[in-house]
Amino acid sequence: MLHNSPLSHEFQSGLSDTEEARAKESAGYLARRDLFASGVESERIEHKSHRTVMRESAERISLSKRVSGDPSPSTHNSLLLLWLEIKYTFLFITNEEYHKHLNEDSLMHTPEFVIKPRSHTVWEKQCVRLHCTISGCPEPRVVWYKNNVSIDPMATPEKYKVESSYSVHSLEINKCDFDDTAQYRVSAMNSKGETSAFASVVVKRFKGEIDEFLPSPRLRKYFTPCLEYGVTFETHLVEKFGVSFGREGETLSFGCSVIIYPSLQRFQPEIEWYRDDKLLVPSKWVQMHWSGDRATLTLSHLNKEDEGLYTLRVITKSGFETHSAYVFVRDADAEVAGAPGAPLDVHSLDANKDYVIVTWKQPAVDGGSPILGYFVDRCEVGMTHWAQCNDTPVKFARFPVTGLVEGRSYVFRVRAVNKAGMSHSSRVSEPVAAMDPADRTRKGPFAPWTGQIIVTEEEPVEGVVPGRPCDLSVIEATKNYVVLSWKPPGEKGHEGVMYYVEKCVSGTDSWQRVNTEIPVKSPRFALFDLAEGKSYRFRVRCCNSAGVGEPSEPTEATTVGDKLDIPSAPGRVVPTRNTDTSVVVSWEASRDAKELVGYYIESSITGSNTWEPCNNKPVKGTRFICHGLTTDESYVFRVRAVNAAGISEFSQESEAIKVKAAIGKASQREPEPACGQETTKQVANSSTELLKPNCIQKESATELPDSRKSSVNSSLEQEKAGERERGRRGSGEKRERKCSVMPASPTPPYGITVLECVRDSMVLAWKQPTFIGGADITGYFVDYREVIGGVPGKWHEANIKSVSERAYRVSELKENMLYQFQVRAANMAGVGIPSLPSETFKCEEWTIAVPGPPHDLQVQEVRKDSLVLLWKPPVYQGRDPVNGYYIDIKEAEADFEMWRGVNEKATDKTFMKDLKMGESYVFRVRAQNKAGVGKASDSTEPVEAVTKPGTAEIVVNVDDDGVISLNFECSNLTADSKFVWSKNYVEMTEPERMTLETKGSKSKAIFKTPSEEDLGIYSCFVTHTDGASASYTLSEESEFIDLFHFCIHDHKFPIIPLKTELAVELLEKGRVRFWLQAEKISANGKVEYVFNDNVVHQGEKYKMNFDKNTGIIEMFMESLGKEDEGTFTFQLQDGKATTVSVSLFVILVLLLLFCASVFLFLQVFIFLSTLFSLPISKKDAGIYEVVLKDDRGKDTSTLNLTDQGFKDLMNQVFSVIANSSTPLKIQSTEEGIRLYTFVSYYNDELHCTGNRLILVFFIDRARVAGGLPDVVTIQEGKCLNLTCNIWGEPVPEVTWLKNEREMVSNDHYILKFESGKFASFTITSINTSDSGKYSILVKNKYGTESGDFTVSVFIPDEEPGKKK
Repeated sequence: MLHNSPLSHEFQSGLSDTEEARAKESAGYLARRDLFASGVESERIEHKSHRTVMRESAERISLSKRVSGDPSPSTHNSLLLLWLEIKYTFLFITNEEYHKHLNEDSLMHTPEFVIKPRSHTVWEKQCVRLHCTISGCPEPRVVWYKNNVSIDPMATPEKYKVESSYSVHSLEINKCDFDDTAQYRVSAMNSKGETSAFASVVVKRFKGEIDEFLPSPRLRKYFTPCLEYGVTFETHLVEKFGVSFGREGETLSFGCSVIIYPSLQRFQPEIEWYRDDKLLVPSKWVQMHWSGDRATLTLSHLNKEDEGLYTLRVITKSGFETHSAYVFVRDADAEVAGAPGAPLDVHSLDANKDYVIVTWKQPAVDGGSPILGYFVDRCEVGMTHWAQCNDTPVKFARFPVTGLVEGRSYVFRVRAVNKAGMSHSSRVSEPVAAMDPADRTRKGPFAPWTGQIIVTEEEPVEGVVPGRPCDLSVIEATKNYVVLSWKPPGEKGHEGVMYYVEKCVSGTDSWQRVNTEIPVKSPRFALFDLAEGKSYRFRVRCCNSAGVGEPSEPTEATTVGDKLDIPSAPGRVVPTRNTDTSVVVSWEASRDAKELVGYYIESSITGSNTWEPCNNKPVKGTRFICHGLTTDESYVFRVRAVNAAGISEFSQESEAIKVKAAIGKASQREPEPACGQETTKQVANSSTELLKPNCIQKESATELPDSRKSSVNSSLEQEKAGERERGRRGSGEKRERKCSVMPASPTPPYGITVLECVRDSMVLAWKQPTFIGGADITGYFVDYREVIGGVPGKWHEANIKSVSERAYRVSELKENMLYQFQVRAANMAGVGIPSLPSETFKCEEWTIAVPGPPHDLQVQEVRKDSLVLLWKPPVYQGRDPVNGYYIDIKEAEADFEMWRGVNEKATDKTFMKDLKMGESYVFRVRAQNKAGVGKASDSTEPVEAVTKPGTAEIVVNVDDDGVISLNFECSNLTADSKFVWSKNYVEMTEPERMTLETKGSKSKAIFKTPSEEDLGIYSCFVTHTDGASASYTLSEESEFIDLFHFCIHDHKFPIIPLKTELAVELLEKGRVRFWLQAEKISANGKVEYVFNDNVVHQGEKYKMNFDKNTGIIEMFMESLGKEDEGTFTFQLQDGKATTVSVSLFVILVLLLLFCASVFLFLQVFIFLSTLFSLPISKKDAGIYEVVLKDDRGKDTSTLNLTDQGFKDLMNQVFSVIANSSTPLKIQSTEEGIRLYTFVSYYNDELHCTGNRLILVFFIDRARVAGGLPDVVTIQEGKCLNLTCNIWGEPVPEVTWLKNEREMVSNDHYILKFESGKFASFTITSINTSDSGKYSILVKNKYGTESGDFTVSVFIPDEEPGKKK
């Protein structure tokens, strides 16, 4: 009975052998998956305790059996029952634990943010706290990051404090400074996943705002922030480095001397170096040195990667100063003649366990023959042996390297090869480790997996065959290789997986394993030796110790070949003059270029057909400054585009350009001369176009026909660091700053008129755009269209090549047809939008006898009662030549009928006078010939008759050497301003009789050999200013002509120059000394001493001395009597040169000397009284007498210090103090405008002290009183309304801006300003496009202020229950 009970119990329980196996499998699965659960240790201990109980029970039964020695059936049955009881008890407990954990899994989820951290804007020295609420199971680990760098509160406990309590986590930042302005990220992670949220902190100064376009400087260990806000540091960079050239393998050093005032030892500046706007850090290739007054950068073993724009930034607490210059690196000499240059910029991408992609850039120099391909070499870090990775050269500048050993680090290099030989190796790449990217991320300080997996012999793990890989795709295909990428399967068992790759020719079902010997470990694989042009499909299988899984879904058919095309050749190349050794080259970008790396530019001397690279590192823009050219040589240029597939064909050669400095251009700033340095230039060519020196944002050019796309739309890599970063962040003083931004395309021209018309062509003229975009206009493009029956047709291009003049003949028109025209202006930034269509003009030949209208009217030299009007003659002359002009004038606001003539007879004069100060005028000009007066020109823009502050006139000067010059000074120069000199209002392009010299804000025109040929009107115009100009008329009637005659006389009759004139000194005992000193005199020099026309000689009364080495001539007279009154003369002769120096009436001179000595004594007395603060008061008033006597007699002198004399004395005392005052300074404060100066005086202890005199003007400047938040977060579809208070008298003007662009009130943006005090801002039905930075700008005549806030629009979550 007992024997059958276990069997019956087994059937009753429903457990069969199959189910028993399933139970075991369930227990095994539970054991395996629990290896990754949080309770693995407790379960292991619990499972071991059950096994211990079973073993102890079995041992007791076995022991009792051995003791009794009687294996009776009852004992056997008891043992069997006990074994089954223990077995089923274990299975029951195991299944119970299994279901328990299944229930726990249903509760686990990834971390979620219940409340996300909020962005803050705080003042300097304030504290800020970021906090959030996070849910997740298991409880997530929370880490805070600043700009993606983890924050360690233990390292800086005084700065950061991190707290976590009941799912609420916070980060507190103590005493915020500018370096705390950053993006902060909080990351929460658990075994189910990871999520992050972001918040920004902006720290503002109390005194002076930070330029938000400039990056915040970082503090170094040696840089201590200055806490004394009264100190303002002035930084000056001198001995600046310029454009440098080096060769591969050389060492190059350059730097700047830094002058900081005041010089405080404990406040050292921060020195930063940048290459192409990327901060440099010290390495074996880059060394930085700061000596205390000079910053130096050393580039060891130059490579082409070192080429670029280098910027030095010197940072103090008052701001920073920068200087930039380009460094060019040429290729080293090839080991084999004709071999190409070395590749550059070798990098490693997409590194995995046994696979990495190596990329590089092609060299600019191919050695004269095409590059056949590249070889990639690898070397294990710490080893010296290099192994070649590819047997045949690859042309694609990207190569997958396989067969790496997991866990080891490698470096790579690349070599180029052509038919002549192999190039030098590139610079070695940075080391990269062959490992799983997931393992690489887990090596951080906060990895989610920290436990160890332990497998004991008692608990063997049963293998699971992995599932199918997913998301298999071809990520790259060339004619040399194909790269596959996929994701690991979801079911891969406990152990890792490897992969087999299979291929199949399209159209068949014959799959062939590619890697038959060794499976790959990475989810990337490169297939080589595929037939070019054939189509293949691919699939992948996973494998582990349990077996090989099912294959993935196959890819689509992939044809072997280069998928990335070589870019097309760039478009039209336009060179522009820049300096005496450089040219600005711009070009049209390659069309439809994919993955463009950049461009290479080459230059050639015209006619030589020898091309040299201008850059050895690709530039990404469409504009580049080519340096190192030969002055006055003509060059042509061409450009090639580069991407990973190869280098394009050359563009068409540019037009030849002569290397010569440009004058009056704004496209390139030349460095200012160093302190005291003077630049001398011959006049080249210039432009008299006016620029508005205002700061603008870059505009994008409108779409143009393909033949004239914008020639320049680049980022100006070579100028932007040196000009964009001119920080002047002061500590209370509002400073004037130069604004340097990227040029924009010009606004449209206007005022299109017809100057001449024949049967098939018309000559058009137009006016210059009102704003030229911050750079000189390089040309214009004209379009035309027919108008038939009042319906305009399609626009056609009139000129493919731009025209520089504002007049152009449109040819190939149809006679008697109606046409409309439009014009576009172009500059270095691109081609602007077109003008409005002109009036409709009929193309018919003019037969009128009178001339056509003059054109291109310009106004210069505007003064309060006069100006100069210039124009160009009419294109259509009529039947006879033009013999004069009539000028008409009227007030700008007057009616058309108010036009009146200025001259009664035809004239060529351009000078307008008798204007009314402050009145605005417009002018027009009519031409006359024998037949009569023609049509009037278009009128000028209104011109106000006023002399602007700082206006200067041309001054004539003759220096000590007799050199005559015309001098002009301009006080409102911009960085791009140039002086343009003209004679008779015709620009002097190649003057033979003059030389120009420019130093800072002064320019002079120097006459080489003055003569009557130089008579005329000389004018100077300063470009990029508000019309600064002046003129000087040199005629036979002018007094200046006498200077010419004087200079001519000096050439015919030279004189001996003197250092000092003839002087008289009274010596002891009545002796008198007559002396002078000549500049230079030869050994043949002679001198005669004459008294009252009689020559005197050496004797008892006269002693003569003539030192020809020093040029000193002396005559001593032993005694002075009444008979010696008269004229003494020294007559010098040295060849043709002579000099006569005269001293008249010796007795009078001696008397003056005596009086001067008495006056000097009184001056000393006054000075000492002031210096030593003697108690001078009214009681000291009186008459003072000085007696001077010796054995020969006496003399007296008196000083009257009564009444007026005493006042004069006190004025002398006060003038000493007044002369010590510093220049007047202006400071803007909350109370008003403060004017102050510093003066010095001496106290009773003879210590120099100082004080500040202050004068404050209380004014009602425009202010934003408050009401605006820093950040507004609002849900999409809502309505936003903000109101702020405005203050100021007179009532300020209010302007609203969005992302720095002015806003206009409409149905969506409602802008109001009510009662002169309340400004409101409303956005109706807000959407995500409304996110951005908004500003309010208030302005009146006393000042300007702005308020900023940020609007962030978010999309609400979906309805609950929907799967996200």
